[in-house]
Amino acid sequence: MAYELYIQDQFGAAHNLREYKGKCERLHGHNWRVDLRLAADGLDADGLALDFVQAKRILGEVLARFDHRYLNEVAPFDRMNPTSENIARVVAEAVSEQLPPRVRVHSVTAWESDRCAATYRPEAGKEA
Repeated sequence: MAYELYIQDQFGAAHNLREYKGKCERLHGHNWRVDLRLAADGLDADGLALDFVQAKRILGEVLARFDHRYLNEVAPFDRMNPTSENIARVVAEAVSEQLPPRVRVHSVTAWESDRCAATYRPEAGKEA
């Protein structure tokens, strides 16, 4: 990896964790902060890995699906637990679908509070 871009956005939503034995099984909400790291091996003709305007638009569109919603009723969280881990993975996969070939998702971190976050790295499973 030669270049890494960092984009941050946020969304607010409610959820509850199914089959969880604790207070998070009850309905509650978070103001999630999402850190997106993109990697690129090269630059385009303008000297950019990816225009920040385009990167912010892509992340914003993905997060807009979840903003001010009850996540347990929004696909794919209507079928899977809306944990920070799953949110990070779902965001990574949705962003990946919209990137040019030379750019890939390095990681997505979903912060559910100032002190608790989960990171998903698509490439990590391929290294093992």
